[in-house]
Amino acid sequence: MRTHQRNRWGFWQSLLGRDGENKSPQKIPHHHDDDEEPLFEDTLQEEEEAPRLQIAPNDPIVAYLASASGVVEIDKLDLHSPALDAMKASQIKVVVPLVSQGELIGLLNLGPRLSQQEYSADDRKLLNDLATQTAPAVQVAQLVRQQQQQAQERERIEQELRVARLIQQTLLPKEVPDLEGYKLAAYYQPAREVGGDFYDFLKLDDEHLGLVVGDVTDKGVPAAIVMATTRTMLRASAQRLDSPGEVLKRVNDVIVRDIPPNMFITCLYAILNLESGLLRYANAGHDLPYRRRSSSKSNNGGGGAEELRARGMPLGLLPGMSYEEKEIVLDRGDSVLFYSDGLVEAHDPHRQMFGFPRLQGLVGAHPGGATLVDFLLEELARFVGDSWEQEDDITLVTLQRSEAS
Repeated sequence: MRTHQRNRWGFWQSLLGRDGENKSPQKIPHHHDDDEEPLFEDTLQEEEEAPRLQIAPNDPIVAYLASASGVVEIDKLDLHSPALDAMKASQIKVVVPLVSQGELIGLLNLGPRLSQQEYSADDRKLLNDLATQTAPAVQVAQLVRQQQQQAQERERIEQELRVARLIQQTLLPKEVPDLEGYKLAAYYQPAREVGGDFYDFLKLDDEHLGLVVGDVTDKGVPAAIVMATTRTMLRASAQRLDSPGEVLKRVNDVIVRDIPPNMFITCLYAILNLESGLLRYANAGHDLPYRRRSSSKSNNGGGGAEELRARGMPLGLLPGMSYEEKEIVLDRGDSVLFYSDGLVEAHDPHRQMFGFPRLQGLVGAHPGGATLVDFLLEELARFVGDSWEQEDDITLVTLQRSEAS
């Protein structure tokens, strides 16, 4: 067995991830007869780096080795296998499969013996014993490495979500504007995973206020960056253009060139004339807002709440899009609800969705007293119950024109 001590040393270097640089084994004293060569003589020769072999999961040799018992002689195999060809090219003579619970988890690869003799029956028995003891250790090492990688990935995701939430919270308005003749209220509740919800108030001049509610698909830092970019573009365009439809068109033409694949933004932008109550709005694929008339009358049977429809594709999907612009006049006592889909997609314990019809009915049935935001949040809490796990951000913005003149 003297002649393949070097092979065993190379295996343990490979198994333990050591490259052998400046780590040649030291000669170990060994008492022997004058005519007997030192046991570790071969290990004093210059170490050669073992070839690294990549075996595809669908390579036929994988199934063969998983079912093999004991040492396999490479030269005697006749398979159409890229891995087998690579082994032969690397002068690997025998391999010992490391099998655990019927799964091939590794190989012991050995080249020719330095003495050029064949591997003996004792050699094979030693290799089989070594494989039997090594396979469980290798599997444990693989599991430990997998757990470490999973822990690192969880830490990376948590750090990314912290950064995304910081970006999101930094850009959201710190307070709601105090408007004479109007009541504004806003509510934002992030989910456990940070989404891309955002809202904004833009003071355009003394007579006009811009209102924005949007939602970026996806989560994490990419969504937060797209949200920040969209908010910046909306603010810049709103200062130069007085048409909600033109503002969305300009933002879309800029964003569509650089937005990451499979990501887009739904957004509603409205401009309120504080003096007349005229509200002009355009919608880029966002959830339809609801208007509640003070008289609690509506032509659509929604219990006093009507949808404010305007056609338009989400931002960032296609270039050259145009956005329909509509307008209404808020009478005294009228209110408008802007929201994100986290509200209507909330589920009760039986997995029934809160839904648009329920929301429209509640808006129309708002009894007054508490703000519409507080009223809807109370109804949501009653619907989902105590065990509810929020799955998406919830954003609510309400605008109400005061009853008094």
